[in-house]
Amino acid sequence: MLYLPAEFPQEADLCYLNHAAAGPWPRRTAQAVANFAQQNMLRGATDYPAWLKVEQRLRERLARLINAASPDDLALVKNTSEGLSIISQGLDWRAGDEVIGVAGDFVSNAMVWQVLGKRGVSYNAVDALPQPDPEGALIAAFSANTRLLAMSTVHFATGYRFDMQRLSEACRARGVLLSVDGIQSLGAVRFDLDEVAADFVTSGGHKWLLAPEGQGFLYCRPGLRDRLELHQFGWAMRQSPYEFEGEDWRPATSARRFEAGTPNMTGIHALEASLSLFEELGMAVVEERLANNLALLESGLSEIPGITIVTPADPHRRAGILTFRHADIPGADLHSALMQRRVICAARAGGVRLAPHFYTPSAVLESAVQQIRQIIQDI
Repeated sequence: MLYLPAEFPQEADLCYLNHAAAGPWPRRTAQAVANFAQQNMLRGATDYPAWLKVEQRLRERLARLINAASPDDLALVKNTSEGLSIISQGLDWRAGDEVIGVAGDFVSNAMVWQVLGKRGVSYNAVDALPQPDPEGALIAAFSANTRLLAMSTVHFATGYRFDMQRLSEACRARGVLLSVDGIQSLGAVRFDLDEVAADFVTSGGHKWLLAPEGQGFLYCRPGLRDRLELHQFGWAMRQSPYEFEGEDWRPATSARRFEAGTPNMTGIHALEASLSLFEELGMAVVEERLANNLALLESGLSEIPGITIVTPADPHRRAGILTFRHADIPGADLHSALMQRRVICAARAGGVRLAPHFYTPSAVLESAVQQIRQIIQDI
């Protein structure tokens, strides 16, 4: 087993519980970026053939991460928003089509569907989360016009983890496309396309996957690739990208057709290094350790008077987020006080969102709980 403190040598007085926003890099990722920068400084692009091998390894690791049939099914994109935009702007919408989403979802997974209104497509944001059965509420909202269900696997504020298998089965039964924003679960819990038959999956790598901002991916079911109209064009999306002097070209038959131009080689090296850590550990280990860390946090918080846990208690309905509220102290005030004490977290859902990871030491979690208790007593 890896010696995790060597991979995450964070400052001793830091309680970093904000992986739902941006994850710190493992040592190997920082080293991969440093090595790449050194190569560029000393040799320019002399090593480009080797860089292409790293790019291919990244595609293969991403395919294994979500259990895609082939690396050819994945495009490398800048972030989740770019992936969602490729989907929303590429599908052959008809006037009267409907997209169903979740009210209060992260803005990027609403905006890309809302702008389709000018093409006669309606976006129905279902107020599902307050319902006893959120998935049932979403399925009940399906109509004869529903063309696509746009889902985040985990709600960014409350930490509610949707039953994506149930939703995917409902979509298949009704002929509805399923678009999955996986950024709040990939790297925290397992995702398997054999279980969740999604048509599209997109995610950035800078949260639970512990990589830099600016590098993500888009999975597109092979049978749908030709149905997405292209709106970005450049040398890299051609079938023969390195044949620069020919005038004739056609889009790549693989998902590379969605990659318009020069790749983010720095981000590619970094994300490939981060994914190597997850593969060495195995997602089952990652998921178990993270669940244990959430349980430890919840146990400590539940002993503090006035605190209510917002995130569901059911382990199958949470991933890496634990959000709580205090009966008398506004979440923004509590968050501000915690940040001053270097407990790095976020103000969400009227409370405070804590997001440890699998490697977070128990001492850090215990310190965070103690800081929360002390702040509440002082206020």
